[in-house]
Amino acid sequence: MRMARYDDLISEFENPIEHACDLKPGQTWIADGWTRPEGFCLSAWDTLSPFVLALAHGGENFYDGWMKNPKSAMLSCNDGFRPVSFLVEALDEEVSNDNT
Repeated sequence: MRMARYDDLISEFENPIEHACDLKPGQTWIADGWTRPEGFCLSAWDTLSPFVLALAHGGENFYDGWMKNPKSAMLSCNDGFRPVSFLVEALDEEVSNDNT
């Protein structure tokens, strides 16, 4: 949904790294339960996967009505320098796994 970048924090605290994140706004992934979609950031998956698994098994209404759609969650990866926000939603129908 959205990507942020905090250059002031990066310059003050992060060791220089050549490549941090391959994700781009607008990308969509379809997860099959617990399996991480190909090309999806491992660190972000560690944060999102419990919600993905819960939604895949009928879970909903996280944190007592936090989301307008009870079968969804707005979550962010754990990179404090360049967090990426993801909308995770349960699908009602079967879709093909096209990493678009």
